[in-house]
Amino acid sequence: MSRLFDSILVTVAALAAPLAFPSCSPESSYRQLTGYAQGGTYSVKFNVRGVRTGMDEIQAAVDSILTLIDTTLSGYNKGSQLSRYNAGGPVEPNGMFKEVFSLSRDYFKQTGGALDVASGPLFDIWGFGFTSGSSPSRETIDSVMAVCGMDKIGPDMVSTIPGTQPRLNFNAIAQGYTSDKIAEYLHSIGVRDMLVDIGEIYCEGVNQRGVPWSIGIDRPFDGNMTPGADLDGIWQGDGSGKGVVTSGNYRKYYEKDGRKYSHTIDPRTGYPVSHNLLSATIVAPKAVTADAYATYCMVIGLDKAREFIGSTEGVEGYLIYDDAGTMREWASSGFKLAGK
Repeated sequence: MSRLFDSILVTVAALAAPLAFPSCSPESSYRQLTGYAQGGTYSVKFNVRGVRTGMDEIQAAVDSILTLIDTTLSGYNKGSQLSRYNAGGPVEPNGMFKEVFSLSRDYFKQTGGALDVASGPLFDIWGFGFTSGSSPSRETIDSVMAVCGMDKIGPDMVSTIPGTQPRLNFNAIAQGYTSDKIAEYLHSIGVRDMLVDIGEIYCEGVNQRGVPWSIGIDRPFDGNMTPGADLDGIWQGDGSGKGVVTSGNYRKYYEKDGRKYSHTIDPRTGYPVSHNLLSATIVAPKAVTADAYATYCMVIGLDKAREFIGSTEGVEGYLIYDDAGTMREWASSGFKLAGK
């Protein structure tokens, strides 16, 4: 996963299955941009047929978006707007910061506080945030929770508790948001067939073989650290624009005194979650939505996740869970698996 947004709320990215994009011939109208961003690599594949914008200009535009994301939302770039805001310094939020903050408030309300980007210090005390930590006491958790939470920040981004500054961490939606922004740019220049993978995925249209994109879903077991090395299944798209994001607990955890601590913290309780859901893959119209809801499902667990997916319009899901030592899967009615 990305080191830039590598924290407790970062979702585990699904990998584009190898069969989704075979090697291009020189005559192909498909192009690919790759590089480093957000602490990892990115890949943007798209069809340039009918597009008048040159590749150099497209590359420059993508680089510009990634740079803006870094200087606005990165918790590791100490000069970013987010870092300066968290440090209590003077910040005049740009449009991107305001948009992501607004989205975060919406998700906080939709999830009843289960998705809370203003709970950064909780991640730190459990050892999965921007600093190292250890197993905290109940007293420590309570004291941290007293100054955390989106409900303690007004819509103007000013704390409602005098003398406090809840610290923001946009990791739950930042990578999905980035994929959407690059997809929006590609749309603006006439691209209709694309697969944008910036840690999380947005895809639309068809691949070079003329069929909708397919995305591999990693098998969630301890030790499976290489995306795409061992797949549990393959989601098959239908050509419409979709964000596809997987979140899981199997790659990010730590052990202490013989106990395994999940990297997913429930901000409503202050403790790591304890349930049998191993990973959640969400398909939604936007990658930022899929990103947020995949994390939400990992907070609420199997039964509530199934209920949420089944009752939410435009959202499909694939849940992998442990059943007394046996790995099992559940897919919503609209989640299409390749070969089934």
